[in-house]
Amino acid sequence: MQIDLSNKTALITGASGDLGRVMARTLAVCGANIVLHYNNNEAKTKELQQEIAALGRRAIIVQADITNEQQIYAMKDKVTEELGHVDIVVANAVIQYQWTSVLEQPVSDYVSQFESCVMQSVYLAKAFVPAMMERKGGRIIGINTECAMQNFPGQSAYTAGKRGMDGIYRVLAKEAGEHQITVNQVAPGWTISDRDRASGNEENVSYSQNVPLKRRGTDQEIANTVAFLASDLASFITGAYIPVNGGNVMPAI
Repeated sequence: MQIDLSNKTALITGASGDLGRVMARTLAVCGANIVLHYNNNEAKTKELQQEIAALGRRAIIVQADITNEQQIYAMKDKVTEELGHVDIVVANAVIQYQWTSVLEQPVSDYVSQFESCVMQSVYLAKAFVPAMMERKGGRIIGINTECAMQNFPGQSAYTAGKRGMDGIYRVLAKEAGEHQITVNQVAPGWTISDRDRASGNEENVSYSQNVPLKRRGTDQEIANTVAFLASDLASFITGAYIPVNGGNVMPAI
């Protein structure tokens, strides 16, 4: 048994980011052609495009502000023209900001998290799900966070955005399910990425001591879960919020 995404096309928003790059490589290794979305980091995205081409897959680059509805539709039109329909959409992009308390957090940060978590999900659904319905199949995968269950001090804007995203995905799973479209979320913990490896900051005892598996997860472990959900192996899983964090948070029944 193996994950086979041959003849599939996957769109990854925020593909130039720490997690996005590994997701893109992993889906390409599984056989998918890749749409690499970026907002600002064109140079890094072009490097990733070359890596994927070296794997024998097609990869195109699209620039868009994921909080702008018209730019999402323009991205869809470009992808359709160059690669055809999209089978897998991974909503990974999110706006970064400085965390602080509710009383000190600028209101603009709540707006940015709503736009990049909730509205990105809505725009992507409106742009790509109708064609999936026509073809009777597709995969929508959102990158959420363990913070949505933690609700720790300082997390308010991020948590609010991701919990709103969770609501959109659960409703969409019910609305799109009859068309054999699955809609799921992957919720990473504090994940080790290339940035941590380069700085030697791969471990943090104060975090890991509370994780049942006693370590931080890796970017590859997140990407593996995305690949599984994108595949036919997960054809009967939808509406799920899946923590990939060594048990640091555990959804209850």
